Amino acid sequence: MQGGAPVVNPSLSELVRVFGRIGLLSFGGPAAQISLMHQELVERRPWLDEQTFLRALSLCMLLPGPEAMQLATYAGWRLRGVLGGLIAGGLFVLPGALVIAVLVGLYAAYGDLPLVQAAFLGIKATVIVIVLQAVLNLSRKTLSGAEPGILAILAFLAIFALNLPFPLIILAAAVWGFSRKPSEQPSVSQNVDTALARPARTAALWLFLWLAPLVLLTLSGQTLLSDLGWFFARLAVVTFGGAYAVLAYMTQTVVENHQWISTDQMIDALGLAETTPGPLILVTQFVAMLAGQLAGGMSLALAAGVVALWATFVPCFLWIFVAAPYLDVIAQRPRLSEALRAITAAVVGVILNLSVWFGLHVLFGTIGKVEFGPISLPIPVFSTLDIAAVGLTCLAGVLIFIRKTGLATTLGIMIGAGAILHLV
Repeated sequence: MQGGAPVVNPSLSELVRVFGRIGLLSFGGPAAQISLMHQELVERRPWLDEQTFLRALSLCMLLPGPEAMQLATYAGWRLRGVLGGLIAGGLFVLPGALVIAVLVGLYAAYGDLPLVQAAFLGIKATVIVIVLQAVLNLSRKTLSGAEPGILAILAFLAIFALNLPFPLIILAAAVWGFSRKPSEQPSVSQNVDTALARPARTAALWLFLWLAPLVLLTLSGQTLLSDLGWFFARLAVVTFGGAYAVLAYMTQTVVENHQWISTDQMIDALGLAETTPGPLILVTQFVAMLAGQLAGGMSLALAAGVVALWATFVPCFLWIFVAAPYLDVIAQRPRLSEALRAITAAVVGVILNLSVWFGLHVLFGTIGKVEFGPISLPIPVFSTLDIAAVGLTCLAGVLIFIRKTGLATTLGIMIGAGAILHLV
Protein backbone atom coordinates (compact mmCIF):
# COMPACT_ATOMS: atom_id res chain seq x y z
CA MET A 1 0.00 0.00 0.00
CA GLN A 2 1.01 3.58 -0.56
CA GLY A 3 1.47 6.30 2.03
CA GLY A 4 2.95 4.37 4.95
CA ALA A 5 1.46 1.13 6.23
CA PRO A 6 0.02 0.99 9.72
CA VAL A 7 2.42 -0.26 12.36
CA VAL A 8 -0.11 -2.72 13.82
CA ASN A 9 -2.92 -4.67 12.21
CA PRO A 10 -5.56 -5.09 14.95
CA SER A 11 -7.71 -8.16 15.40
CA LEU A 12 -11.37 -7.97 14.41
CA SER A 13 -12.38 -7.93 18.09
CA GLU A 14 -10.07 -4.96 18.71
CA LEU A 15 -11.47 -3.23 15.64
CA VAL A 16 -15.04 -3.72 16.88
CA ARG A 17 -14.16 -2.47 20.36
CA VAL A 18 -12.35 0.69 19.20
CA PHE A 19 -14.78 1.70 16.44
CA GLY A 20 -17.71 0.88 18.70
CA ARG A 21 -16.25 3.34 21.20
CA ILE A 22 -15.79 5.94 18.44
CA GLY A 23 -19.40 5.46 17.32
CA LEU A 24 -20.75 5.91 20.85
CA LEU A 25 -18.66 9.05 21.53
CA SER A 26 -18.98 10.74 18.12
CA PHE A 27 -20.96 13.79 19.20
CA GLY A 28 -20.32 17.37 18.12
CA GLY A 29 -20.12 17.26 14.33
CA PRO A 30 -17.38 16.21 11.89
CA ALA A 31 -14.57 18.30 13.39
CA ALA A 32 -14.99 16.69 16.81
CA GLN A 33 -15.49 13.24 15.26
CA ILE A 34 -12.34 13.51 13.14
CA SER A 35 -10.40 14.70 16.19
CA LEU A 36 -11.67 11.70 18.17
CA MET A 37 -10.59 9.30 15.41
CA HIS A 38 -7.15 10.91 15.21
CA GLN A 39 -6.76 10.47 18.95
CA GLU A 40 -7.89 6.83 18.90
CA LEU A 41 -6.18 5.65 15.68
CA VAL A 42 -3.00 7.75 15.46
CA GLU A 43 -2.13 8.99 18.94
CA ARG A 44 -3.27 6.21 21.28
CA ARG A 45 -2.64 3.27 18.94
CA PRO A 46 -0.06 2.75 16.17
CA TRP A 47 -2.76 1.81 13.68
CA LEU A 48 -2.38 4.68 11.17
CA ASP A 49 0.46 7.13 10.65
CA GLU A 50 -0.11 10.87 10.48
CA GLN A 51 0.52 11.18 6.74
CA THR A 52 -1.93 8.41 5.84
CA PHE A 53 -4.60 9.85 8.14
CA LEU A 54 -4.33 13.34 6.62
CA ARG A 55 -4.33 12.09 3.03
CA ALA A 56 -7.36 9.92 3.80
CA LEU A 57 -9.12 12.96 5.25
CA SER A 58 -8.39 14.91 2.06
CA LEU A 59 -9.87 12.09 -0.01
CA CYS A 60 -13.02 11.96 2.12
CA MET A 61 -13.50 15.71 1.75
CA LEU A 62 -13.46 15.28 -2.03
CA LEU A 63 -16.21 12.65 -1.91
CA PRO A 64 -19.94 13.23 -1.40
CA GLY A 65 -21.35 12.11 1.92
CA PRO A 66 -20.38 12.47 5.60
CA GLU A 67 -16.59 12.78 5.62
CA ALA A 68 -16.16 11.51 9.19
CA MET A 69 -18.10 8.30 8.50
CA GLN A 70 -16.11 7.79 5.30
CA LEU A 71 -12.84 8.40 7.15
CA ALA A 72 -13.83 5.69 9.64
CA THR A 73 -14.66 3.37 6.73
CA TYR A 74 -11.30 4.08 5.09
CA ALA A 75 -9.46 3.42 8.35
CA GLY A 76 -11.25 0.10 8.79
CA TRP A 77 -10.51 -0.85 5.16
CA ARG A 78 -6.87 0.10 5.58
CA LEU A 79 -6.53 -2.04 8.69
CA ARG A 80 -8.64 -5.11 7.86
CA GLY A 81 -9.80 -4.86 4.26
CA VAL A 82 -13.45 -4.69 3.14
CA LEU A 83 -14.75 -6.41 6.27
CA GLY A 84 -12.87 -3.91 8.42
CA GLY A 85 -14.35 -1.04 6.42
CA LEU A 86 -17.87 -2.42 6.87
CA ILE A 87 -17.34 -2.82 10.61
CA ALA A 88 -15.83 0.63 11.13
CA GLY A 89 -18.35 2.48 8.97
CA GLY A 90 -21.30 0.53 10.33
CA LEU A 91 -20.36 1.10 13.96
CA PHE A 92 -19.93 4.82 13.30
CA VAL A 93 -23.58 5.05 12.21
CA LEU A 94 -25.36 2.36 14.26
CA PRO A 95 -25.47 4.01 17.75
CA GLY A 96 -26.93 7.22 16.37
CA ALA A 97 -29.42 5.30 14.20
CA LEU A 98 -30.72 3.42 17.25
CA VAL A 99 -31.10 6.66 19.21
CA ILE A 100 -32.93 8.29 16.29
CA ALA A 101 -35.39 5.37 16.13
CA VAL A 102 -36.22 5.81 19.84
CA LEU A 103 -36.55 9.59 19.45
CA VAL A 104 -38.99 9.23 16.56
CA GLY A 105 -41.19 6.96 18.68
CA LEU A 106 -41.17 9.44 21.56
CA TYR A 107 -41.76 12.37 19.22
CA ALA A 108 -44.72 10.66 17.56
CA ALA A 109 -46.26 9.83 20.95
CA TYR A 110 -45.66 13.08 22.83
CA GLY A 111 -44.62 15.73 20.30
CA ASP A 112 -48.05 17.41 20.20
CA LEU A 113 -48.25 18.06 23.95
CA PRO A 114 -48.07 21.83 24.68
CA LEU A 115 -45.23 21.47 27.17
CA VAL A 116 -43.23 19.37 24.71
CA GLN A 117 -43.88 21.90 21.95
CA ALA A 118 -42.61 24.64 24.25
CA ALA A 119 -39.46 22.64 24.93
CA PHE A 120 -38.99 22.17 21.19
CA LEU A 121 -39.12 25.94 20.72
CA GLY A 122 -35.91 26.04 22.77
CA ILE A 123 -34.38 23.42 20.46
CA LYS A 124 -35.46 25.35 17.36
CA ALA A 125 -33.92 28.55 18.68
CA THR A 126 -30.68 26.64 19.28
CA VAL A 127 -30.73 25.26 15.74
CA ILE A 128 -30.77 28.82 14.33
CA VAL A 129 -27.59 29.64 16.25
CA ILE A 130 -25.92 26.29 15.47
CA VAL A 131 -26.40 26.73 11.74
CA LEU A 132 -25.21 30.35 11.93
CA GLN A 133 -22.14 29.12 13.81
CA ALA A 134 -21.51 26.60 11.01
CA VAL A 135 -21.66 29.44 8.45
CA LEU A 136 -19.16 31.55 10.41
CA ASN A 137 -16.75 28.67 11.06
CA LEU A 138 -16.78 27.49 7.45
CA SER A 139 -16.47 31.03 6.04
CA ARG A 140 -13.40 31.73 8.20
CA LYS A 141 -11.71 28.62 6.82
CA THR A 142 -12.68 28.91 3.16
CA LEU A 143 -13.52 32.49 2.15
CA SER A 144 -9.99 33.85 1.85
CA GLY A 145 -9.86 36.19 -1.12
CA ALA A 146 -12.49 37.78 -3.34
CA GLU A 147 -13.33 34.80 -5.56
CA PRO A 148 -14.55 32.39 -2.82
CA GLY A 149 -16.63 35.20 -1.34
CA ILE A 150 -18.25 35.93 -4.70
CA LEU A 151 -18.99 32.23 -5.19
CA ALA A 152 -20.64 32.09 -1.75
CA ILE A 153 -22.80 35.16 -2.52
CA LEU A 154 -23.83 33.77 -5.91
CA ALA A 155 -24.73 30.42 -4.35
CA PHE A 156 -26.82 32.15 -1.69
CA LEU A 157 -28.71 34.21 -4.26
CA ALA A 158 -29.19 31.20 -6.52
CA ILE A 159 -30.93 29.14 -3.86
CA PHE A 160 -32.56 31.95 -1.83
CA ALA A 161 -33.90 34.17 -4.59
CA LEU A 162 -34.02 31.90 -7.66
CA ASN A 163 -34.85 28.58 -5.93
CA LEU A 164 -32.29 26.77 -8.06
CA PRO A 165 -31.77 23.14 -7.00
CA PHE A 166 -28.82 22.41 -4.75
CA PRO A 167 -27.29 19.76 -7.07
CA LEU A 168 -27.14 22.30 -9.91
CA ILE A 169 -25.37 24.83 -7.67
CA ILE A 170 -22.80 22.26 -6.57
CA LEU A 171 -22.23 21.09 -10.15
CA ALA A 172 -21.71 24.66 -11.37
CA ALA A 173 -19.22 25.36 -8.57
CA ALA A 174 -17.34 22.12 -9.25
CA VAL A 175 -17.09 22.84 -12.99
CA TRP A 176 -15.86 26.37 -12.29
CA GLY A 177 -13.21 25.16 -9.86
CA PHE A 178 -12.09 22.24 -12.05
CA SER A 179 -11.74 24.47 -15.11
CA ARG A 180 -9.38 26.86 -13.34
CA LYS A 181 -5.65 26.63 -13.89
CA PRO A 182 -4.21 24.55 -11.02
CA SER A 183 -2.15 26.54 -8.57
CA GLU A 184 0.16 23.60 -7.88
CA GLN A 185 1.36 20.38 -9.47
CA PRO A 186 1.33 16.83 -8.07
CA SER A 187 4.33 16.29 -5.83
CA VAL A 188 4.23 12.53 -5.16
CA SER A 189 4.41 9.38 -7.19
CA GLN A 190 1.06 8.44 -8.71
CA ASN A 191 1.45 4.68 -8.65
CA VAL A 192 -1.58 2.57 -7.82
CA ASP A 193 -1.52 -0.86 -6.26
CA THR A 194 -3.04 -2.78 -9.16
CA ALA A 195 -3.78 -5.78 -6.98
CA LEU A 196 -6.24 -3.61 -5.05
CA ALA A 197 -7.52 -1.41 -7.89
CA ARG A 198 -10.52 -3.17 -9.45
CA PRO A 199 -12.78 -0.14 -9.70
CA ALA A 200 -15.22 -1.43 -12.34
CA ARG A 201 -16.00 -4.67 -10.51
CA THR A 202 -16.20 -2.95 -7.10
CA ALA A 203 -18.38 -0.14 -8.43
CA ALA A 204 -20.73 -2.57 -10.19
CA LEU A 205 -21.13 -4.69 -7.05
CA TRP A 206 -21.85 -1.77 -4.73
CA LEU A 207 -24.11 -0.01 -7.22
CA PHE A 208 -26.15 -3.21 -7.42
CA LEU A 209 -26.29 -3.58 -3.63
CA TRP A 210 -27.26 0.09 -3.28
CA LEU A 211 -29.93 0.39 -5.96
CA ALA A 212 -31.40 -3.11 -6.35
CA PRO A 213 -33.57 -2.84 -3.17
CA LEU A 214 -34.91 0.50 -4.39
CA VAL A 215 -35.82 -1.03 -7.74
CA LEU A 216 -37.62 -3.88 -5.94
CA LEU A 217 -39.56 -1.39 -3.82
CA THR A 218 -40.62 0.44 -6.97
CA LEU A 219 -41.69 -2.77 -8.75
CA SER A 220 -43.60 -3.98 -5.69
CA GLY A 221 -45.71 -0.82 -5.58
CA GLN A 222 -44.35 0.49 -2.24
CA THR A 223 -44.81 4.09 -3.32
CA LEU A 224 -43.79 5.92 -0.14
CA LEU A 225 -40.81 3.70 0.57
CA SER A 226 -39.55 3.81 -3.03
CA ASP A 227 -40.02 7.60 -3.23
CA LEU A 228 -38.11 8.03 0.03
CA GLY A 229 -35.37 5.67 -1.13
CA TRP A 230 -34.81 7.29 -4.50
CA PHE A 231 -34.83 10.79 -3.01
CA PHE A 232 -32.25 9.96 -0.34
CA ALA A 233 -30.17 8.10 -2.94
CA ARG A 234 -30.05 11.28 -5.04
CA LEU A 235 -29.24 13.26 -1.92
CA ALA A 236 -26.29 10.96 -1.16
CA VAL A 237 -24.68 11.86 -4.48
CA VAL A 238 -24.74 15.63 -3.86
CA THR A 239 -24.01 15.78 -0.11
CA PHE A 240 -20.87 17.91 -0.33
CA GLY A 241 -20.10 20.18 2.61
CA GLY A 242 -22.00 18.24 5.24
CA ALA A 243 -25.63 17.82 6.17
CA TYR A 244 -26.30 21.54 6.61
CA ALA A 245 -25.61 22.13 2.93
CA VAL A 246 -28.34 19.77 1.73
CA LEU A 247 -30.95 20.50 4.38
CA ALA A 248 -32.52 23.30 2.35
CA TYR A 249 -32.80 20.96 -0.65
CA MET A 250 -34.16 18.22 1.62
CA THR A 251 -36.68 20.59 3.16
CA GLN A 252 -37.84 21.82 -0.23
CA THR A 253 -38.47 18.24 -1.33
CA VAL A 254 -39.95 16.61 1.77
CA VAL A 255 -41.97 19.62 2.98
CA GLU A 256 -43.01 21.55 -0.12
CA ASN A 257 -42.93 19.03 -2.97
CA HIS A 258 -44.04 15.76 -1.31
CA GLN A 259 -45.53 17.18 1.91
CA TRP A 260 -44.34 14.14 3.85
CA ILE A 261 -43.79 16.26 6.99
CA SER A 262 -44.35 19.89 8.01
CA THR A 263 -41.85 22.74 8.28
CA ASP A 264 -41.97 22.62 12.09
CA GLN A 265 -41.37 18.87 12.06
CA MET A 266 -38.37 19.35 9.76
CA ILE A 267 -36.83 21.84 12.17
CA ASP A 268 -37.56 19.51 15.10
CA ALA A 269 -35.89 16.66 13.18
CA LEU A 270 -32.66 18.62 12.83
CA GLY A 271 -32.73 19.68 16.48
CA LEU A 272 -33.11 16.10 17.68
CA ALA A 273 -30.49 14.81 15.22
CA GLU A 274 -28.05 17.28 16.81
CA THR A 275 -28.42 15.42 20.12
CA THR A 276 -27.32 12.00 18.80
CA PRO A 277 -23.89 10.49 18.13
CA GLY A 278 -22.82 9.88 14.54
CA PRO A 279 -23.16 11.98 11.39
CA LEU A 280 -25.78 14.73 11.31
CA ILE A 281 -27.04 13.33 7.99
CA LEU A 282 -28.86 10.78 10.19
CA VAL A 283 -31.56 13.44 10.03
CA THR A 284 -32.61 11.61 6.83
CA GLN A 285 -33.58 8.61 8.97
CA PHE A 286 -35.63 10.82 11.30
CA VAL A 287 -37.44 12.45 8.38
CA ALA A 288 -38.16 9.11 6.71
CA MET A 289 -39.37 7.47 9.93
CA LEU A 290 -41.62 10.41 10.78
CA ALA A 291 -43.08 10.36 7.25
CA GLY A 292 -43.71 6.63 7.61
CA GLN A 293 -45.25 7.09 11.05
CA LEU A 294 -47.65 9.74 9.76
CA ALA A 295 -48.58 7.65 6.72
CA GLY A 296 -48.95 4.20 8.24
CA GLY A 297 -47.86 3.84 11.85
CA MET A 298 -44.74 2.47 13.49
CA SER A 299 -44.25 -0.55 11.21
CA LEU A 300 -44.07 1.69 8.14
CA ALA A 301 -41.86 4.10 10.12
CA LEU A 302 -39.32 1.37 10.86
CA ALA A 303 -39.30 0.25 7.23
CA ALA A 304 -38.86 3.86 6.07
CA GLY A 305 -35.97 4.33 8.48
CA VAL A 306 -34.18 1.25 7.12
CA VAL A 307 -34.70 2.47 3.55
CA ALA A 308 -33.32 5.92 4.39
CA LEU A 309 -30.27 4.46 6.11
CA TRP A 310 -29.62 2.12 3.19
CA ALA A 311 -30.01 4.81 0.53
CA THR A 312 -27.91 7.33 2.46
CA PHE A 313 -24.99 5.25 3.74
CA VAL A 314 -24.41 2.36 1.33
CA PRO A 315 -22.96 4.79 -1.26
CA CYS A 316 -20.38 5.86 1.35
CA PHE A 317 -18.97 2.33 1.18
CA LEU A 318 -19.13 2.49 -2.61
CA TRP A 319 -17.07 5.70 -2.79
CA ILE A 320 -14.46 4.49 -0.31
CA PHE A 321 -13.99 0.95 -1.63
CA VAL A 322 -13.64 2.26 -5.20
CA ALA A 323 -11.42 5.25 -4.40
CA ALA A 324 -9.29 3.98 -1.49
CA PRO A 325 -6.62 2.21 -3.60
CA TYR A 326 -6.13 5.48 -5.48
CA LEU A 327 -5.62 7.58 -2.35
CA ASP A 328 -2.20 8.93 -3.34
CA VAL A 329 -3.34 9.78 -6.86
CA ILE A 330 -6.61 11.49 -5.93
CA ALA A 331 -5.24 13.45 -2.98
CA GLN A 332 -2.57 15.03 -5.20
CA ARG A 333 -4.80 16.13 -8.12
CA PRO A 334 -4.71 19.96 -8.13
CA ARG A 335 -7.81 20.30 -10.32
CA LEU A 336 -9.83 18.17 -7.92
CA SER A 337 -8.59 20.33 -5.06
CA GLU A 338 -9.68 23.47 -6.93
CA ALA A 339 -13.11 21.91 -7.55
CA LEU A 340 -13.40 21.08 -3.85
CA ARG A 341 -12.46 24.64 -2.86
CA ALA A 342 -15.11 26.05 -5.20
CA ILE A 343 -17.74 23.64 -3.87
CA THR A 344 -16.86 24.54 -0.28
CA ALA A 345 -17.21 28.26 -1.04
CA ALA A 346 -20.62 27.67 -2.62
CA VAL A 347 -21.65 25.58 0.38
CA VAL A 348 -21.10 28.61 2.65
CA GLY A 349 -23.78 30.47 0.70
CA VAL A 350 -26.11 27.47 0.78
CA ILE A 351 -25.77 27.07 4.54
CA LEU A 352 -26.36 30.83 4.99
CA ASN A 353 -29.64 30.33 3.11
CA LEU A 354 -30.51 27.52 5.51
CA SER A 355 -29.81 29.78 8.50
CA VAL A 356 -32.07 32.50 7.10
CA TRP A 357 -34.79 29.94 6.31
CA PHE A 358 -34.72 28.48 9.82
CA GLY A 359 -34.70 31.94 11.38
CA LEU A 360 -37.72 33.11 9.41
CA HIS A 361 -39.80 30.02 10.18
CA VAL A 362 -38.94 29.91 13.88
CA LEU A 363 -39.25 33.62 14.62
CA PHE A 364 -42.35 34.42 12.54
CA GLY A 365 -45.73 32.71 12.44
CA THR A 366 -46.45 33.61 8.81
CA ILE A 367 -44.09 33.88 5.84
CA GLY A 368 -45.30 35.44 2.59
CA LYS A 369 -43.66 35.68 -0.84
CA VAL A 370 -42.82 38.45 -3.26
CA GLU A 371 -42.17 37.40 -6.86
CA PHE A 372 -40.51 39.24 -9.76
CA GLY A 373 -40.30 36.89 -12.72
CA PRO A 374 -37.84 34.12 -11.77
CA ILE A 375 -37.06 35.79 -8.42
CA SER A 376 -39.09 34.65 -5.40
CA LEU A 377 -38.29 36.17 -2.01
CA PRO A 378 -39.74 35.03 1.34
CA ILE A 379 -41.10 38.00 3.31
CA PRO A 380 -42.11 37.59 6.98
CA VAL A 381 -45.32 39.10 8.30
CA PHE A 382 -43.84 41.20 11.09
CA SER A 383 -47.03 41.22 13.15
CA THR A 384 -46.53 37.47 13.66
CA LEU A 385 -43.11 37.86 15.31
CA ASP A 386 -42.78 35.40 18.24
CA ILE A 387 -41.18 37.33 21.11
CA ALA A 388 -40.53 34.14 23.08
CA ALA A 389 -38.64 32.66 20.12
CA VAL A 390 -36.58 35.85 19.81
CA GLY A 391 -35.65 35.71 23.50
CA LEU A 392 -34.72 32.03 23.32
CA THR A 393 -32.60 32.60 20.22
CA CYS A 394 -30.73 35.40 22.00
CA LEU A 395 -30.16 33.10 24.98
CA ALA A 396 -28.82 30.36 22.67
CA GLY A 397 -26.53 32.92 21.04
CA VAL A 398 -25.12 33.97 24.42
CA LEU A 399 -24.54 30.35 25.46
CA ILE A 400 -22.82 29.31 22.21
CA PHE A 401 -20.96 32.44 21.09
CA ILE A 402 -20.16 34.17 24.39
CA ARG A 403 -20.20 31.50 27.10
CA LYS A 404 -18.80 28.82 24.70
CA THR A 405 -21.14 26.26 26.27
CA GLY A 406 -21.05 22.75 24.82
CA LEU A 407 -23.84 21.64 22.51
CA ALA A 408 -25.33 19.02 24.85
CA THR A 409 -25.40 21.47 27.78
CA THR A 410 -26.83 24.23 25.57
CA LEU A 411 -29.63 22.01 24.32
CA GLY A 412 -30.47 20.96 27.87
CA ILE A 413 -30.62 24.58 29.04
CA MET A 414 -32.70 25.63 26.05
CA ILE A 415 -35.20 22.79 26.50
CA GLY A 416 -35.62 23.85 30.12
CA ALA A 417 -35.93 27.53 29.18
CA GLY A 418 -38.64 26.78 26.62
CA ALA A 419 -40.60 24.71 29.14
CA ILE A 420 -40.28 27.37 31.83
CA LEU A 421 -41.57 30.06 29.48
CA HIS A 422 -44.62 27.92 28.79
CA LEU A 423 -45.31 27.30 32.48
CA VAL A 424 -45.02 30.94 33.53
